[in-house]
This record gives sequence, C-alpha cells and structure tokens, in this order.
Amino acid sequence: MILQEVVLCATAPQASGSGSGAIVLHDIQTGTSLASFKQSSSTSHCTSFVETRDGQGGFILAAQQDKSILNVYNFQKDQLAFKIVLPERLSCIALDNSGSFCAGGTAQGRIYLWEVASGILYNSWDAHYRHVNVLKFTHDGAALVSGSDDSGVSVWSVARLVDNDTQNELPTPYCTLSDHTLPVKDIVCGLGAFPTCRVLSASLDHSVKLWDLSSQSLLTTFHFPKSISSAVWDITERLFFAASPDGFIYQVNLFRQRTEKHAGQTIEAVGGAGVSDIIRVADEDNSSSRKRLISVDQPITSLTISLTGSFLLVGTATGLIHLYDIASHQLLRTISTHKGMSISHLATMLKPPDLVGHVSLSLNLGSSADAKDVIPMRPVVPFHRMKDSKAREAHETVMMLPVQDETPGGIPSAYNYPEGEFQRDYAFFVQPNAMGTSEASSARVAELEAEVENLREQLGKAKGINDVMWETVVQKVMTQEKQKATLEGQIAAAPGEGQDEGDVERPRKKGKKTEGKK
Repeated sequence: MILQEVVLCATAPQASGSGSGAIVLHDIQTGTSLASFKQSSSTSHCTSFVETRDGQGGFILAAQQDKSILNVYNFQKDQLAFKIVLPERLSCIALDNSGSFCAGGTAQGRIYLWEVASGILYNSWDAHYRHVNVLKFTHDGAALVSGSDDSGVSVWSVARLVDNDTQNELPTPYCTLSDHTLPVKDIVCGLGAFPTCRVLSASLDHSVKLWDLSSQSLLTTFHFPKSISSAVWDITERLFFAASPDGFIYQVNLFRQRTEKHAGQTIEAVGGAGVSDIIRVADEDNSSSRKRLISVDQPITSLTISLTGSFLLVGTATGLIHLYDIASHQLLRTISTHKGMSISHLATMLKPPDLVGHVSLSLNLGSSADAKDVIPMRPVVPFHRMKDSKAREAHETVMMLPVQDETPGGIPSAYNYPEGEFQRDYAFFVQPNAMGTSEASSARVAELEAEVENLREQLGKAKGINDVMWETVVQKVMTQEKQKATLEGQIAAAPGEGQDEGDVERPRKKGKKTEGKK
C-alpha cells in the first residue's frame, strides 16, 4: 500500500553526550522503525528531503554540525550515498518541493544557492549581518525566505538569483520584513503561489508574526508569555502551534465563532489589522487557556503536523517524539527509541515505494536490488565550491524522461496504481484510526449515550409490565385465599352446636339400613 504515512526524524548527540546521530523513518501508527540512515549528526533546520515521485527515487540531504560536509542518502539503501564538500560549514539548508534547488546559510550571514541536478553554484551573497538560522522555499519554489540572528526576515526571488545577467550584482531582496527585535528562529510558508502566499515568523522576542508577501506588510502580531523557537502551521491555515524552548506549546486559532443578533453564528478571521494589531496569548490557569496550551515538561526542538492534519508531533532534546491529538490535546503515543539523543528534525511523508526493506509489491520486483532499475534515483551532483561561469554556460544537467503508462517492452509502470486499489487505500488512509480523533470519540460517545437511553426506556417498560403482573398475581392469590377461608368458615358453622359432621351422618346411615330390613 503506497498511501501509508511515516515520520522522518533526524537525531544528533546532546550537548553533554557524544556519538553519531541518524536519520530514521517510523510508522506513524505503531511507532516502529522502518529504516535507519546512519553516520549523520545535523542540527535544527539542517536536514531536508525530496519524496519519491514521478518515477524518480527521493533523497535526503543532511548538513553536518561540526564540519563542512553535506551527506546525501537515498531511500533505496541504508548506507551513505556520497558526501559533498562544501565551501564552508552550513548552519541551515532547504530544498524546494521539486528538488531543483538547494539553499544553504552560514553562521556569518552568507547564503549559497545550488542547482541539485548540475551542482552549479548559481549565487552566493552576504544576505544577513549575523547567523542565518532558517531557510524556507515557498511551495511553488519561486522565492526563498531567510531568518537570521539580526532579527530580520528577507524574501529573495529565485528567478533573480539564477539570472545570468545579474551574476555580477549584489542580490537585492524582494522585500525585508523587519519588525522583530530578537533573533528569528523559525519560518513557515503558507500555501499559494508567490507572492500571494503568507508567511509566519517565530522569534525569541516572544512573538509570532503573520506577513502578507503580496503587500509586503505585517498583518498580525501574536505575543506569547515565553520566547518562541519553533512553529508549525496547519495546511488549511486555520491554526498554528508555537513552541517555547522550555516545553510549552501554544495553539493559536486564526478563526473564531461570533454570535450576532440577526445573523446568528458566523465565522470570522482573527487579526489582520496591521502593525498595531497585537493579540496576546496568555497561559493563565483557566479553562480557555488550558484548551490551547500543551505542557511537555521537556525542551522542545522541533514540531510538525501529520498529513491528515489530525496529529501534532513534538520532538524533544531528550530524544522523545510525542504524538498528540490536535482536537483534544491528548497524548496518544511516545516514541522513545532515540533516548540519549536530541531530535533535530521532524517531518511526515508518504511511505516511499522504494524504501529499503519495504519495497512495494506493486512494483513487481524480484528483489529489493531491482528497485534502482525500476525507480532510478533522482540526479544529485556534487555541488561546486565556487561560481563558475563556464559551467553555468554549458549547463550540463542529467534529466529523467517522464514516466509513461507502459514501456515499449510491455513492463507496467512502477506507479501503475489501479483505481480500485487506490480508492481502498485512500479510504484506509483518511479513516479515523484506532487512536481516534476527538470528533470520532464524540460521535461514539453520543452513540453509546443514545443506546443507554434506549436501554433505560426498554428497562422501564419491562419493569412496568413486571409490576402489573406481580400485582395481578398477588391480588388474585389473595382473593382466592380469602374466598377459601370464607367457604371453610361457612361449612364449619352449618351443623348444630355441639355436633360434628360425623354425628350428623351416622343416624342417616342407620335410618337407611332399618328401612331396608322392613
């Protein structure tokens, strides 16, 4: 079954520990480990991946925390594919959704942009004054957003960064979002094509800011009691979670219900008034705040939301991965396989059909070794360490032809997914699972309450019938007893006083005998 969700996590040694981390895939339903890619120790925002799709195998990039090395892995084998030597040590990396470009930031504020298929270094420039903490591509890959210790958020047009006519010019950002006062630790890009999408930025200044890139303006500021180090946005953009380093997670709803006198209940958006619009999120011990606050009691290093939007996954500095139900905030499961390490990256994805040790049977392969022939690895070329105009002019790139429905040899496509099988897998994927969501639990509780009420009603009717039957039987028996007692009393009183029944009968019998003798 292709439609199976898995969790990809990256681990790194704790500050006081030693050893090497790994990149591990877990089953989100059971927490079991499916595959492990070792010899990797990357810090926060230093791991990125591209899923297996379009007939090409996916890959994982991990920038090492203590050296200028980029590890490359693919899903078809659990060993390191190769290492890429970088111009300098990277503090964060990012891949666009198509896997075409890779961006890397440094502690000195510099950003590099490579083309993955050719390895060409298209641009490198001083983007910030201080440490670059996070890089994110928009969903269409048209823009790159960077956050730094200088409290700035910059948006860069990828088209301008790869333009040959501007290679000798210092890149200028599409816009600079500069309303934070302390280092920016996380950035989340919303859905939509650039520049119509919105962006969330989380900072140590206790705030998360919502930006509109089309107008290059600040929409709303959400102020928290604690500094914010990571954030995650629901894919429908209805709510987001913001986590503090000391173990508190705040849920912020971007829509609220309002009751009007004539229109009834309506749904309206929260915020959007601009720079002056500040929404304060409290953590006082009251009912409304408790519903929006999750206390983990451990340092939080990463957050992500499942593909179905039902679960919140929380990675901690102690190596635990907590799985919470978003609707009820109930802790459903804890994956404790990585105790002693730190969870530096968390993401969810569909299980790759070419995953080592779990190759999909629908590929019709004789063995796992044949997977690389049916689903070849997406081209990844060692990155150049400096800009080369000749290489950019030649632009030699390995390309994969689109997957056809059927190859000339009659071999079915690796992604030949019958309609019936797809519908069955999709129904299983989106159904309320054994862990259950709040809506499913509420529906089940309502169903059980209705059944109990029905049983109570039936029990009342049966009890009423039983009472009537009991009263009828008792009254009938008592009436019969009374009538019997009355009859016996009448019979006993019929003969004369001082005679019993035997005395009355004996003379009659003697009289009859005497008459016979005569």
